Amino acid sequence: MDEAFGPPRLEDGRHLWRIARDSKTLDLNSPYSYVLWCRDFAATSVVARAGGEVRGFVTGFDRPEDPGTLFVWQVAVDAALRGRGLAGRMLAALADRGFRFVEATVTPDNTASDRLFTAFARDRDAELRRTPLLSGELFPGDHQPEELYRIGPLDR
Repeated sequence: MDEAFGPPRLEDGRHLWRIARDSKTLDLNSPYSYVLWCRDFAATSVVARAGGEVRGFVTGFDRPEDPGTLFVWQVAVDAALRGRGLAGRMLAALADRGFRFVEATVTPDNTASDRLFTAFARDRDAELRRTPLLSGELFPGDHQPEELYRIGPLDR
């Protein structure tokens, strides 16, 4: 199935929410936040469309205190398309919008994200640095620590 990548549209917010919910692994934000994300961060996010439907997304933002650094907020792919490299292709399409660095936080048990960002760094021949960022005590309830993955500099 061929995918087309592009920025999300306002009406895509409900689809991002559904894909995130169905992932059963992401921290699910409110439907409202996904709709607003599609409005306010469309330039730093990407959706994959296949068969006319949103089948995956990467949401991110350009870090205000580190311009040129894309912080990846969430990555999700419809269950039917997982394991086909779609997440990596979306991440590459987004990073190719002129970012010099890519950052994300990853919990110790998130092997899918670790593989995604490790492969992305390898494919770009870019350094990947992992450093502790957020301890579990910063979050309510039982939450694992978040390690910062910083990839770059990326060749333009």
